[in-house]
Amino acid sequence: MTLARSVLLFVLAAIAEIGGAWMVWQAVREGRSWWWAGLGIVALGLYGFVATLQPEAHFGRILAAYGGVFVAGSLAWGVIFDGFKPDRWDLAGSLICLVGVAVIMFAPRGSGA
Repeated sequence: MTLARSVLLFVLAAIAEIGGAWMVWQAVREGRSWWWAGLGIVALGLYGFVATLQPEAHFGRILAAYGGVFVAGSLAWGVIFDGFKPDRWDLAGSLICLVGVAVIMFAPRGSGA
C-alpha cells in the first residue's frame, strides 16, 4: 500500500506542478488570459502540499526522487497537451530518471543507510 500511495502522490504532484507551470507558460508565452497564470500559481502551491503527504520522512529524498518524476511527466505532458514528439534520447533520459526514482525511493535500506 505504501508503494501505491507513493506513486499516486508523485503523479498528483506532477499534475499540479507541471500543469501549473504549463498554465503560467500559456498565459505568458501563448497570450492566454491572466487568469490562466493565476490558476497555474494555485496549482503550483498545491504541488507543495501534495509533496508533504509522501510516506517518506526525508525532504531531500522526496524532492530528489520527484525530480525524475518531473522529467518524465514533463515529456508526457508535452505529448498530451502540446503535440510534442519525444525522440529516443528523450525517452532514454526519461527512463533513466525513473530508474533513479525507484532507486532513491524504494531501495532496501538498513538501519545505518
